[in-house]
Amino acid sequence: MSKAKPALRVALLGCGVVGAQVVRLLREQADDLAARVGAPLELAGVAVRRLGRKRDIDVDPALLTTDAEALVTRDDVDIVVEVIGGIEPARSLILAAMAHGKSVVSANKALLAEDGATIHRAARENGADLYFEASVAGAIPLLRPLRESLAGDRVRRVLGIVNGTTNYILDKMDSTGASFNDALEEAQALGYAEADPTADVEGFDAAAKAAILAGIAFHSRVTAADVHREGITEITAADVASAKGMGYVIKLLAICARSDDGRSVGVRVHPAMIPRSHPLAGVREAYNAVFVEAESAGRLMFYGAGAGGAPTASAVLGDIVAVARNRIAGTRGPEESTYADLKVHPMGDSVTRYHVSLDVADKPGVLARVADIFARHDVSIQTVRQEGRGDDAQLVLVTHRASDAALSGTIKDLRDLNIVRAVASVMRVEGDDTP
Repeated sequence: MSKAKPALRVALLGCGVVGAQVVRLLREQADDLAARVGAPLELAGVAVRRLGRKRDIDVDPALLTTDAEALVTRDDVDIVVEVIGGIEPARSLILAAMAHGKSVVSANKALLAEDGATIHRAARENGADLYFEASVAGAIPLLRPLRESLAGDRVRRVLGIVNGTTNYILDKMDSTGASFNDALEEAQALGYAEADPTADVEGFDAAAKAAILAGIAFHSRVTAADVHREGITEITAADVASAKGMGYVIKLLAICARSDDGRSVGVRVHPAMIPRSHPLAGVREAYNAVFVEAESAGRLMFYGAGAGGAPTASAVLGDIVAVARNRIAGTRGPEESTYADLKVHPMGDSVTRYHVSLDVADKPGVLARVADIFARHDVSIQTVRQEGRGDDAQLVLVTHRASDAALSGTIKDLRDLNIVRAVASVMRVEGDDTP
C-alpha cells in the first residue's frame, strides 16, 4: 500500500468576493481535490487587511493574519494564491513568494498586463509555477487552451467580449431601449457594476485582458499600454437603435489580430457593431465569450460566466490543482513564450469597416461632396442611407475595409465641410467575415 503524500499548504492573499469562494471550495471539495491532486490541500493562512471585518464565509481566526509578507515566505507554505488585485502590494508579495520557492496562482489582470515581464522572470529564475487562468475570463477555460492546446497551431485572431459589466449595459440598451445612464444604474443595483464603474465602462479592464490574451496568442510581450482603448460612455440609445435597424448589435470588443504580413499585431478595445448572425451577438447580460481563429483548428468559441465569486474561484481552484500536481511530480508548467517578439502596430494601421452617421444640410450635391471626401482618403463606401428632416438630413454610410488612419482623416475633413452640421457617430463594424 502506497504511503500517503504529505499535504500541500496553500496561503491565500485576500478574502473578498473571490477569496471567500476559494476558501469554501477548498473546504467543501477537500476529498475530491486530494484525490485529483494526489495529496491533501490545506489552507495555511489567509492574509486580510482587517481582522475583525465581517466576511462572506467563516474562517478560523487562527488562520487570519494582516502580515501578508510573513505568510507568503513561511517555510510550511507551498502555493500562494493572490486575489487582492491591483499593482501593489500584490507585485511585491508575489515576488517575495517566488523568491522563497513558492508557486503562485493569481487572478490579477492589472498586474500581469502592466508588469507581467517582471513576474514571469521571477517565476523562471526561481523555478516557480505561475498560473493565472482566472485573470481574463472568470470560469471560462481560455488561457490554458491558448497556451497549451493551441501550442502547435498559429493563432490569427482573438475577438471577444471580456467584460461582463459593459456587456450587461449594452445588452439592456439593445433589448429595452434604455439610455446608457439608466442601464448603468440597473447594472449597479444588481451588483454587476461598481459604485465607480470607470475601469469597466472606459475599457481599462478589457484592455488589460486583451494584453494578456495577445501575449499568449502571439508569443509576444504585450502590455496594457500597447492596447488602443475606447469605452462605451459615448454610446447613445440612438446609436443602438440605428445598429438594430441595420441588423447589428453593439458590443465592447477586445480584438487581437495579426497583420496581413504576419510581422506585427494589433490589439484594441472599443465598441463595435457586429451582425446579429455572429456568435458573439447572442452573448447576453453579464456573460463573456471569446472567438479564436487559428490556421489549423479553425474557429473556436469559448463562452461562460466571466466574473463573479464562484465562477472566478472555479478557475483559481483549477490552477491550484495544476500547480499542486506539478509540485508533486517535480515539474513545472509552461513558461512565458515571447519568442515571436512581434511588434504592436499603431491603431492607425488597423483595418476594419465603419458606420458613419452625419447630420447634413438637406440640399442637392451633399452626397457627392461627402463621397468625394471619402474617395480622397481611399475609403470606399459600401452603402448609403439618407433620411430628410426639413432643412436637415441624416446621412448614414457604411464603408468597405479601410485603415483607421484613413478613416480618421476622412472624419477630420468631413467636420470641416460647411454642409456637415455634425458627425453624429462613428462606429467600427466587425465580424462580417465570420458566419
